[in-house]
Formats: sequence, structure tokens, C-alpha cells
Amino acid sequence: MIYKRSSALFVEAQRVIPGGVNSPVRAFKSVGGDPIFVKEAKGAYLYDEDGRTLIDYINSWGPMILGHAYQPVVDAVVAKAKKGTSFGMPTEIETEIAKLAIGMVPGVDKIRFVNSGTEACMSAIRLARGYTNREKIIKFAGCYHGHSDSFLIQAGSGAVTFGTPNSPGVTKGTAKDTLLADYNNLDQVEALLKANPQEVAAIIIEPVAGNMGCIVPKNGFLEGLRSLCDQHQTLLIFDEVMTGFRLAKGGVQELKNVRADIVTFGKVIGGGLPVGAFASRDEIMNYLAPLGPVYQAGTLSGNPLAMAAGFAMLTAIHNDEHLFTRLEEKTAYLHKGMTAALDAHKVTHTINRIGSMISVHFAEDEVIDFKTAAAGDNDTFKKFFHGLLEEGVYIAPSAYETWFITDALTYEDLDKTIAVVAKVASTLNYTRKADIL
Repeated sequence: MIYKRSSALFVEAQRVIPGGVNSPVRAFKSVGGDPIFVKEAKGAYLYDEDGRTLIDYINSWGPMILGHAYQPVVDAVVAKAKKGTSFGMPTEIETEIAKLAIGMVPGVDKIRFVNSGTEACMSAIRLARGYTNREKIIKFAGCYHGHSDSFLIQAGSGAVTFGTPNSPGVTKGTAKDTLLADYNNLDQVEALLKANPQEVAAIIIEPVAGNMGCIVPKNGFLEGLRSLCDQHQTLLIFDEVMTGFRLAKGGVQELKNVRADIVTFGKVIGGGLPVGAFASRDEIMNYLAPLGPVYQAGTLSGNPLAMAAGFAMLTAIHNDEHLFTRLEEKTAYLHKGMTAALDAHKVTHTINRIGSMISVHFAEDEVIDFKTAAAGDNDTFKKFFHGLLEEGVYIAPSAYETWFITDALTYEDLDKTIAVVAKVASTLNYTRKADIL
């Protein structure tokens, strides 16, 4: 279907913005067609430039856990904006949100605010290298930690090989310090650590992955990483840009009772404004300038508008004892309904879910890492995506992105979504090979 106003805006945008978008996934390259341009949003709904109302399951890729235009956040931003939008000087609200965040997250003493999740992860790696006086890091294929050079690395031929750049502009010198392992594979991590003794500064991971669809850690995987890091004096970094303050008040550290050495945040912590942060215990954070030798800075870090939005968001989450139970129940309800709808039409699929994150994979086998996620039927996903979109349900325009559930969704919204999934499923023809035979 062609959305005339959005398509016209996309043509205009391409004249002045590379690819017409300011972040690649928005361009619909993996699903085909032109991106939808949003005019406004409220609660669980997007209102596009073509006058359509869409039930939203990306929620700005995670931040809108309480819904779009959440009134306490809007009020906080408006009130703060009237007093000035940026000073480049300390403000009291930076300390207030820092104390609130530290009080919610286990195992951290200090936090520093930056402007994006990319910047938070980049800074966390620099801090880990400075603290340990080591240069290499281990990351996992399919985990996304922003577009800093160290993270744009693809896997080599085996667990103990060096990575190679998968973006022009990333040097081979940078790539050689990034080692790759498969998600949920402790044996590969152990092999990398043994092959590079006293050289690995940190292991960085999305403790629940969201950038190859929702991938949940196997029982014992995070605990195993913690143990390996302790054995090899390597720091464990949890990238909780997606999961922080979304899966629990204290994030995955609280949910799985596994402590990281450094934790990064974004999305929810900014209430929808551009914010990132990284946090750790005193002896690590004190390596940062101006206390220590590791330099990190940002003119707009701790921007008063972003801090006001984040403080209002975290306050609401902190004070709501039943939020995460409601979110999990809604997500489980959606999971059950979609499973029934897809099964009724014999559509092969796997649904991964944890808390308020969920994703549908058109794959025969369990999806536990990037390889198994990539084995899904992307043509079926494209049909699924556009089918949902035509019926007023908006999911991420990529088979490799998690859905995010917002508390603003009603059960009526969920029932409508399930009905749409059933309608679209009747048009799909992806079935198991065994069924065909």
C-alpha cells in the first residue's frame, strides 16, 4: 500500500538527508516500501501524516514504557524549558536523577550522563580499558552497542579469530582488538579468554538481546560470564540501554541476580529525550576525569531538559509497585494470542519473550543467537510486517528488532492486534518442511 503523504515527505527528505532518514532502520530497506512519517503520538498510538492511527509496538525503540506524551514527562520538560534549555554548567536536577537511578540499580555507586546509548557504551569501553590497562574486548555477534568503531565488527572464521570491520571507515587496527563470540555460548568466550591471556579488558553484552529480535540468555549463561570475568580479571559490562528500567527497576541485574562491573543505560532513562548513562562502583568510576586519567566529556551531557524528562520517568517507575507485573501480563497475553493465531493457520514461527520485550521469528528452530535468528524466513516477515501495517499495527521494520510493550496498551488493543495477526496469518504460506513432505 502507498501512503501518499508519507511517500511525498520521504522523496523530499532524500534530497537533503542521506537515504531520507537519520537512522538507517527507519528507511524500510529490509521490508521494502517507503517509511511512515509520524505527525504525533499519544499513549499507545501513533498518528501518521496520512491520517491513520497505528497501535505502536516499537515505542521509540523502547523509551515509551508508559506511553507517548506521558503527561508528567511533558510537564517536566515544559517547566524546565521555560527556565533555559542548556547551560553547560552543573544543575541540581543532575544530582537528583543520579541519586534516584543509583538507588534503583544494584551494585553501582556513581553514574555519569551522556547523550546517547552509543556514547554510553563507547565511554564504558574506554573506562574499562583505562581501569584494567588492557586493550581487547569481547562482544557477541548480533549484539548492538551503538555505532562506535569498536562495535562495528563481524565474526571471523572461529571463536578465537580476530574480528574484521563490517563498515567502511572502521580500521583493521581497531578491529583487531575486538573479539567475537556467539550469544549463549560460554565455551567460545572461555576459549577467547584463554587465547588472549591478560589482554581482555571487558566483555560487553546485551544481557537480554534486542537487536536480533528478542533473545533471552540461557540459564547459567550470564552467571557463567560473571564467573569467567572473575577468573580472568576482566570487567563485565551489561549494555542495558534497552533493558534498563524496562525489565525491572534495577534492570537485568535485578531480574537475573547477576552483577555487572559497568552498566550502560539509554532510552527509558531519558523519558524519550536523547540521554545515555554509564554507572559502576566507586573504584572504577573514579578513574574518570576530573578525578582520574580516563577522559570523557560532552557539552550537552546532563542537559536540563533531558534530565527533567528522565527524572519524571524514573520517579513514575520507582513509585509504581505493579508496573512490571502489568507489563509482563500484557506481553504474555499477546504472546498466547499470537501463538494461537499463527498456529491456527499453520505458520511456522518461534516467539521469544521476557518481561515487556517480545519478537516473532519465522523460524523452525529455537532462536538463541544471531545465526538462528538469521535463519528465519525474511520474505514471510516482510509480508507479516506490511500486513500488520495495513491493518493499523506498527512493529519494527526489521526481523532483527524486538517489540516493546507499553503500559498504555489496553487489552482491547491487544485483542485487536491478535485479530490482525490472525488475519495476516491467513495470507502467509510459510510452513514446516515436514508439513510439506
